[in-house]
Amino acid sequence: LSAVRPASAAPRPRPDDEYGASRTRALSLAAVVGATGVVYGDIGTSPLYALEETLTEAGHFDRLAVLGALSLIFWALTLSVTIKYVSVIMRADNEGEGGILAMFALAQRNSVAGSLWARAVVGLALAGTAFFFCDSLITPAITVLSAAEGLRAISPGFNDAVVPLTLGVIAALFAYQRRGTARIGALFGPVMILWFVVLAATGIAAIRADPVVLYAINPFYGIDLLTRRPGVALAVIGAVFLCITGGEALYADMGHFGKGPVRLAWFSLIWPALLLNYFGQGALQLAQGHYIPQTLYHMVSAS
Repeated sequence: LSAVRPASAAPRPRPDDEYGASRTRALSLAAVVGATGVVYGDIGTSPLYALEETLTEAGHFDRLAVLGALSLIFWALTLSVTIKYVSVIMRADNEGEGGILAMFALAQRNSVAGSLWARAVVGLALAGTAFFFCDSLITPAITVLSAAEGLRAISPGFNDAVVPLTLGVIAALFAYQRRGTARIGALFGPVMILWFVVLAATGIAAIRADPVVLYAINPFYGIDLLTRRPGVALAVIGAVFLCITGGEALYADMGHFGKGPVRLAWFSLIWPALLLNYFGQGALQLAQGHYIPQTLYHMVSAS
């Protein structure tokens, strides 16, 4: 029977990524470094603006608002990224590949052609792809612009240079992407590792000044912020979601590096560094006693 099996029925091998992250090298150092540079570049820049936007949408600034914002960010990262993506969705791979199209192919393979379920799968796949494209258009501009705006903390004279610098950086990044995932990971991996180490270090330094921010792990503070100010609850939730932008990349880029390196990078560096920095920003806000724009840059200078 195997001799007459159609070629299309032959099992397809699991794709190895450009780092050789197959089953035998799933946790190679190169794959972990590459995953840090490619997969986590988006979510890793969220501390530039996520907490600031959340506090802005919350309106009145006080201690409970800061703790509530931190609580919402903590649980958004924990539930949406750590549990949903890292622990659950990454199990639904399609022969080692991830992303909305890989999931669509997997679901289509197990549905009856022409059925209501098959049509629903197509509709969901189209919607998911559209959302992904929209995110891919908006996020680079917001992220790079937020980073360039940090120059204003050095001198107001940089104000006119923010937009041209942003355009130049985006053009350079997209031009370099054609070189492939391996080269991008090799270039940006060490840079992003240094970035996350700095996030963690500055966060720890700020938390030591006001450890009370760690109480924000209690979900009560997040619920209290939303129920105490129902008029701004929807806007606050929208701002909180900025902290998990890029979380979908964990699943979408899984085929490049493998599950192991993506998970190891998240649990060993990315997740702890993000939480430490967000809590550090909150500690600085509480220590100053008033709202501070561009919190991350002030925290770096204070450290």
